[in-house]
Amino acid sequence: MSAGGAFGGNRGLGPVPPEKGIFPLDHLHECDLEKKEYISCLKTSGYHSEQCRIFSKKYLECRMERNLMAKQDMSELGFGGEHRSEEASESKDLRIENQASSSGDKTPAK
Repeated sequence: MSAGGAFGGNRGLGPVPPEKGIFPLDHLHECDLEKKEYISCLKTSGYHSEQCRIFSKKYLECRMERNLMAKQDMSELGFGGEHRSEEASESKDLRIENQASSSGDKTPAK
């Protein structure tokens, strides 16, 4: 039998903790609504998480408000500039709509 354990794994190394440390599970289901909204969004968007960022942000904010995770600035969690990107997206949509209406095309823009 090898010294690495039953399945060849190295038993000498201990487990590595998560990067952000430990956090309590939501045993009281305080953030279930936010979690369900995020999961529902993922399912309807074909699991394109970028389209569900607002729900992800709401879930993390819920966890921080209820001390289920350490309070942290949202920009440190990757939510720094979405306000600007939302404005850019809305501006692009308006330009497309204006082009379609000025050309006399009655079909909706994609």
